[in-house]
Amino acid sequence: YLAKLSSVGSISEEETCEKLKGLIQRQVQMCKRNLEVMDSVRRGAQLAIEECQFQFRNRRWNCSTLDTLPVFGKVVTQGTREAAFVYAISSAGVAFAVTRACSSGELDKCGCDRTVQGGSPQGFQWSGCSDNIAYGVAFSQSFIDIRERSKGASSNRALMNLHNNEAGRKAILNNMRVECKCHGVSGSCEFKTCWKAMPPFRKVGNVLKEKFDGATEVEQSEIGSTKVLVPKNSQFKPHTDEDLVYLDSSPDFCDHDLKNGVLGTSGRQCNKTSKAIDGCELMCCGRGFHTDEVEVVERCSCKFHWCCSVKCKPCHRVVEIHTCR
Repeated sequence: YLAKLSSVGSISEEETCEKLKGLIQRQVQMCKRNLEVMDSVRRGAQLAIEECQFQFRNRRWNCSTLDTLPVFGKVVTQGTREAAFVYAISSAGVAFAVTRACSSGELDKCGCDRTVQGGSPQGFQWSGCSDNIAYGVAFSQSFIDIRERSKGASSNRALMNLHNNEAGRKAILNNMRVECKCHGVSGSCEFKTCWKAMPPFRKVGNVLKEKFDGATEVEQSEIGSTKVLVPKNSQFKPHTDEDLVYLDSSPDFCDHDLKNGVLGTSGRQCNKTSKAIDGCELMCCGRGFHTDEVEVVERCSCKFHWCCSVKCKPCHRVVEIHTCR
């Protein structure tokens, strides 16, 4: 919901924190203590929604949002694998955006990671501005996880959400990369300075989408006095901290059900030749599809003219658009 508040400018005053819907009181208090970080939290939320919609653009559930709380409807109030992805990508988005703000010098409370210094066994020198992922992850843990911990982290759903929040952050931590710059005369690489950088957020989304496809259905169990989540099917191997877990089966997302935040697939474009989930048979849930012909105008036969212009001819072609009934 924070991502969709276009009417709210920069979150720079404590009074603004009180007006932010969807936050529990302890998050409001964190907002007031960390005003300079909140715009980064907002960017992280926006980043998470955009990435979710990209990753699921060809699925029946395409991560569409509503102008209500919660923005994904009741899809995220149920313990489905879709909810698991939303929690993971949201946690990752906040960690990513806060870390990026640290490295770019936007925040007084943090900067580059200065612990990465000295020489490396590979022969290069650690230097430059390494991304301070430790700060970004710590803030994400404090701000995001506090919702579940305030409810008591022993319920099935709280355990599921906390696990997936951490899996989202792991998707960044486990894919940090080394970037380098060469130094020397005439472009030679006599020595290199390197720093640690976060992966592109698209990479994070790709990793979590793979985890979504292989998510583990779990149930609560007790080990001593500790409540934990274990695979519902005992023949499955235990999940790791990097995997997504879910409690409930997903609906088919075929039919419009606004009460539960399901928009259905009627009117969605489909791929007539595909046998995958984006194909018309599966996307349209067997209801069939409409075919419309649309004339598209494109630039073609482009030629370079001396000195500085390119001239093209307009080309017209007809394409078929298939939409679900």
